[in-house]
Amino acid sequence: MLELKTGQFYGVTNQTLQLQALIITDTEYTIPVVDWHYHENAYFTFIIQGNVIEGNKKEVYHCTSGDLLFHNWQEAHYNIKPKGFTRGFQIELKQHWFDQYDISSDIMEGSSNIKHPFAKLEMYRIFATTKQDENPSEAAIDSLLISLLSAASGYTTKKVVDKPLWVNRLRQLLNDEPESHLFSLKELANVAGVHPVHISRSFPIYFNNTLSDYLRQLKIQRALALMSNPIHTLSSIAASCGFADQSHFIRIFKQYQQMSPLSYKKLISRC
Repeated sequence: MLELKTGQFYGVTNQTLQLQALIITDTEYTIPVVDWHYHENAYFTFIIQGNVIEGNKKEVYHCTSGDLLFHNWQEAHYNIKPKGFTRGFQIELKQHWFDQYDISSDIMEGSSNIKHPFAKLEMYRIFATTKQDENPSEAAIDSLLISLLSAASGYTTKKVVDKPLWVNRLRQLLNDEPESHLFSLKELANVAGVHPVHISRSFPIYFNNTLSDYLRQLKIQRALALMSNPIHTLSSIAASCGFADQSHFIRIFKQYQQMSPLSYKKLISRC
């Protein structure tokens, strides 16, 4: 089985950013099928545009724009690229990165499909940071990455035995249902199988957010994924993601991403 060394990814590399303990690459996927392989370092793959299928020893992920995967070092996997343009954003973490912040390199074992919206928003911020500045602040990227890991390590698709079943039911509904923001608290409670008051009191314990903030993050995350396709206008994105109007969408977007939606659409066109 082939081992890919630091900075190596299949496809055409548009950009490589070498930091002290991180290697960040922007890659266009051009190979239809990539056989089983593993990487020298642990790394994140963030699908910026297009689609890709990725399989490991336990699961197969059908990824679209906005999906975030993590692979620990030497975790074997394969890739299948459907027809069309696909672009990925990778962050490799050398062991030194974990050591300097006293973080266990096993904070996330194996391969994971990360669902928490806050973790994805942090990755979008890292992506934007690398596109806005030719010499981005390593401290800023590290800070965002630590925040991302904090959210992601508790919110992957892996089963967590010490969490109640209702947490997984509710998380799946919120993450997989495009119009989850339209559900009432009573409807969410019915799906989860618990009392609405229990959800209100316990949600921050298991999701590290209030329900309202989590739903806003999901709406922004879904909007960001749609923005990778130029056919979508800001008004159509605002409507499809549940914002009252375009001005409301712009205001909330700036609150979470510290930039306007139009500025982000311009950034994503850069390779």
